[in-house]
Amino acid sequence: MTSVDKPTTDQSPADPSAAAQPAPDQQAQADKAVTEAALFEAFGGVRGMIETIVPGLLFVTIFTVNKNLHVSAIAALAVSLVLVAVRLIRRDTVKHAFSGVFGVAFGVVFAMMTGNAKDFYLPGMLYTLGLALAYIVTTLAGVPLIGLILGPVFKENLSWRTRNPGRKKAYAKASWAWGLILLGKCAVLFPLYWWADPTKFGWVSVALKIPPFLLAVYLTWVFLAKAPPPIDVFAEMEAEEKAEKARRAGLQAGAQAQERAEAQEAHEAHEAQAQPRGRTDA
Repeated sequence: MTSVDKPTTDQSPADPSAAAQPAPDQQAQADKAVTEAALFEAFGGVRGMIETIVPGLLFVTIFTVNKNLHVSAIAALAVSLVLVAVRLIRRDTVKHAFSGVFGVAFGVVFAMMTGNAKDFYLPGMLYTLGLALAYIVTTLAGVPLIGLILGPVFKENLSWRTRNPGRKKAYAKASWAWGLILLGKCAVLFPLYWWADPTKFGWVSVALKIPPFLLAVYLTWVFLAKAPPPIDVFAEMEAEEKAEKARRAGLQAGAQAQERAEAQEAHEAHEAQAQPRGRTDA
């Protein structure tokens, strides 16, 4: 049993405040769980990864079998639309599926225009390169992109920039990780785009869809799990609104009480003035 687990002699078990506070290890586990859930929400989780890889996998599989660019492109676009339709029917979040549809649609347009199957992957490669540069540039500018993405998910918005320096440092590390990992992916794909045949290039592109993404998400989880907890600015705003409402209610109650007191004083004064006059008349 560790020192955290051992009860101290001066701590009273009947102390409700002590009992209400979680143990440090339990709090750490809770923070890690919150971080993991937020990352899954932000990046789509397992289902989002499946929706990302299936269209490209279908495209390269069909193209490998029959070398028919049109059939491969139409099949990839069709399965993307089916994935979106399934989400709409189930009333799930569609942002990841819609982003996949747009990516596949651009790839289909590029491939159809040039007649080169490798151009199906070119928009995604350009997007990856731009995203890698965005992670690096925003981190150098002091506003790491991963913090802008995850801030609303953690309900902290941009509070980490000025009020939580440890968290800002973690976001900077995570953004560097994303930027460098994506640059490494581009360093593999762009030379192959020029040198490899469409089939081999397609399989390498599909193979590099998930592993770099998982590595970046894992490193983000590691950095944030060790960072200070986020500041819930939404809870702060709600507390401020409640305090303001209570203050206004108190002022209103005070004003009403003062009005009642003044009315009572006026009534008593009126009665006091009326009583002597009544006795004189009697």
